[in-house]
Amino acid sequence: MKTKAVLGCVGILLVATGTGCIAPELALDADGEAANLDSSADALVSGNALSYNALSYNALSYNALSYNALSYNALSPAAASALQDPGEGGNLFRTLVKYTVSCALDDSQAFSFSWTDAAGTTHNEVYHGELGLADTWGDGPLNAGGKQVVSACLAARTNRYGVSVVISMRSHQDPLRHEVGREERDAYPHVEGAFWGDLFAETPYLRACYNEGSVETSRAAHRDCAAGSEDGSGGVEPCGMIEIVGSCQDLCSKLHPPGQYYKDCQDPDSGKTRYVITTALR
Repeated sequence: MKTKAVLGCVGILLVATGTGCIAPELALDADGEAANLDSSADALVSGNALSYNALSYNALSYNALSYNALSYNALSPAAASALQDPGEGGNLFRTLVKYTVSCALDDSQAFSFSWTDAAGTTHNEVYHGELGLADTWGDGPLNAGGKQVVSACLAARTNRYGVSVVISMRSHQDPLRHEVGREERDAYPHVEGAFWGDLFAETPYLRACYNEGSVETSRAAHRDCAAGSEDGSGGVEPCGMIEIVGSCQDLCSKLHPPGQYYKDCQDPDSGKTRYVITTALR
């Protein structure tokens, strides 16, 4: 399959080559030359909706998720400098962009750029799409639904401890609604909760709810961003900016019987949302 070459302006658009509308602030590599658009690298292929909540040995940390990378203030030329920042801020930004590409684009798409570290070594990065939740980002700006489902995906793949845990990601949104088969549902029976939000909003937010029957299972598996982590004094600590708003049984529709996912949930501020990702564990 031919890889669709794309270049991203994080939070604004991913643009396919040939459209003539590449955002200039992200169209340059570290040397000021035109960024290399990937057209042949092997894509990361997922045969179903099962996904490590990490694309490498480390899971997406809530420090990276909260780094303001997709917020309103980051939608500027500062995004380009953040991608090429050799410091810790750049590492956090690149991690978040990598996960964003994985959630949004499909396995025929990739985003590439280069940056130079403090020792003068140039790194040529190629971030591959995987889940394809908003693959039209390759042709123009994300619509409101795309922003929300990508945000939900990022929240679902966040891990408080920075460890890799295999999760089953389910949703009423395409393509996930068609990819979770009976075998996967049987292998991952413990629905831990649901995630939604909008990291692209002027005031970014992420929400989570927990499945009352799976709280201890989630915590034992080091997956407690839906239920929160007990703080030792009877309270619960959230995962960074992910606000835990209560029980999914109170906030969401009943689990969809065939797919074992919540079709929609009630956000305390913005009302009902259909752009929800449900996660399940072994």
